[in-house]
Amino acid sequence: MKTKLLILTAAVAVAGAIAAKAQTVYSVNVVGYVNVTLYPGYNLVANPLNTTNNTIGSLLANVPRGTMLYKYNNATGLYATYAFEEDDDGILGWQPNGNATLNPGEGAFIRNTTGTNLIITFVGEVLQGVLTNTLPTGYSIRSSMVPQTGQVDSILQMPSNSGDLIYKFNPTMGRYDTFSYEEDDYGILGWQPQSPVINVGEAFFIRRLSAGEWIRNFIVQ
Repeated sequence: MKTKLLILTAAVAVAGAIAAKAQTVYSVNVVGYVNVTLYPGYNLVANPLNTTNNTIGSLLANVPRGTMLYKYNNATGLYATYAFEEDDDGILGWQPNGNATLNPGEGAFIRNTTGTNLIITFVGEVLQGVLTNTLPTGYSIRSSMVPQTGQVDSILQMPSNSGDLIYKFNPTMGRYDTFSYEEDDYGILGWQPQSPVINVGEAFFIRRLSAGEWIRNFIVQ
């Protein structure tokens, strides 16, 4: 899965004024789009930009017929399955419905059934400020809440505990690359064999022995 991030505009809006100090406070809203290339078969995908409607019916309204989406439920350990096909009235869309969410920080498997590479485009706003992504006990699919590529610890700033596992899906090989948070041969705690790099628009499986929060204070400079 290849991704390309293209920031289109930065809209500067007045957020307020502090009269006592005669200052004006500004906030920057950055909007753009991300192209995500799906390989034939399964791809573990994230929505890296926020919109007013983060449902698959809105985000993925123009995928080819036969595209499949699988969203994992951490509580049940099961997948909810959605197919992009015609309903009983011959209307093309997500079945049984398009109401499943794909919010920044979440992720889902998308199965590309076309036999060739497929590009999907996410359009929206870069989330900023203090962002919290819950990390439940057990297995879950997670992603960065901001469109940034990097190592999960040093760049994406995800907290980790001894015994955590990350499964990064390799769509070209159809298998997972596994990373464990444990001591190396020198007794130093860290990701082994190295810290996994997560791309923009990519999600991953994580297994945690205890629940936690992935908190980032992110501001576009």
